[in-house]
Amino acid sequence: MTKKRDFSQAVSLDIGIDKICDLIDRVRAVDVKEGITDPDSGSNPTDDGNIDMLTTNPDDLTEEEIREVVAGLNDDERADLIALVYIGRGDMEPREWADAVRLAREREASSSLSTADWLIGIPNLGDLLDEGLNLLGRSCDEA
Repeated sequence: MTKKRDFSQAVSLDIGIDKICDLIDRVRAVDVKEGITDPDSGSNPTDDGNIDMLTTNPDDLTEEEIREVVAGLNDDERADLIALVYIGRGDMEPREWADAVRLAREREASSSLSTADWLIGIPNLGDLLDEGLNLLGRSCDEA
């Protein structure tokens, strides 16, 4: 059995665990929603078992809130967030943290796509961020 190495002391995050966990919660709220399938149903939510709560509504601010949270991060925090995605989806190993952050900075500098748009476009982003934290020996339980 392989023992998972604890990188929590070796990796210094420039973004607070609480910010990451807040973003994970917001992203997961968006991930569970699906597009409106019958916008003119005229049905009563109680009769439908409130199933419309899981459909995307133009009035939902969750995706916009994610954009605002990411826009409010400084350069170092955004780089850490991107690096966590790289670690979480297995592109890089936890021991390559410094390289992941360097690549994240390069991605931000060279991409015409904003970091928020890039992140929102990643399927299961919340799970990837959570996995990245876990691989670094951290968790949202610390927040």
